[in-house]
Amino acid sequence: MNGAPADVKAAASAILEAFSRSADRRSWGFPYELVNAGRSAPGPVALVLGSGLGHLTGRLQHPISVQYRDIPGFHQPNVEGHKGELVIGQLGGRGVFAQSGRFHMYEGHSAAVAAFPVRVFAALGVRTLIVTNAAGGVNRSFGPGTIMTIGDQLNLTGRSPLEGPVRPNETRFPDMTTAYDPGLRALAKRVAAEQGTPLAEGVYAGLLGPSYETPAEIRMLAALGADAVGMSTVVEVIAARALGIRCLGFSTITNAAAGYSGAPLSHAEVMEIAGRTGASLGRLIEGVVGALEDPSA
Repeated sequence: MNGAPADVKAAASAILEAFSRSADRRSWGFPYELVNAGRSAPGPVALVLGSGLGHLTGRLQHPISVQYRDIPGFHQPNVEGHKGELVIGQLGGRGVFAQSGRFHMYEGHSAAVAAFPVRVFAALGVRTLIVTNAAGGVNRSFGPGTIMTIGDQLNLTGRSPLEGPVRPNETRFPDMTTAYDPGLRALAKRVAAEQGTPLAEGVYAGLLGPSYETPAEIRMLAALGADAVGMSTVVEVIAARALGIRCLGFSTITNAAAGYSGAPLSHAEVMEIAGRTGASLGRLIEGVVGALEDPSA
């Protein structure tokens, strides 16, 4: 297992150095300090893009791409639909770091490594994190193509990114009562209503994977109160809350959970539905980011 995350400051410095070298940054129309530890308002926002959702970086203006291989501690994903690049750009008039591709625990990484980008974002001045994922629909009313804002989560991975010594600027026992910020969820619902985008809300269950769930496991998850299930997100949000970062999450329901339809589950189906829903989710995220009012967000 890859369990030793690299130095957060080294990773943040590599990202800022790549940004400062890029000629494209002169097209931004606002200073370099916008992404330099949050010294300029409005502060940057971080996006984590799930399976099949990497194309959302196409909505960023004046994008600057930094390959994971050039960032200490970032790992090249080995899963289709995860590109392996960090894209810095503008979205809704705000500086954004878009993580296009996760490194999952089922690939052999520890929870600390999976959550490492969140810690780097915090060092870069990010105070708002938007996570996205592709998920199976446990709630029978959530058909493929449903966009669900995450109201709460179940961490069923058996892992925590907070294990071990307390890291700098982190809380030992973070309160997870409002893991997903109520104000941000209300904003997402308002923007969705203005755009005419149907938006559900529910509980996301994060499992280790990589096998899909059995029908018996789906029945268990439903009994536990889950509405959607996937293999990511939960440890990122735990790390973010320990750092005082407010979180907003969206699940794209790509398939009915095991045992509901009788059809076999496949990653290809996940990619197809995520791609189809991407335009609506991209507009929604852009509207939310543009409507953020807190300069320190």
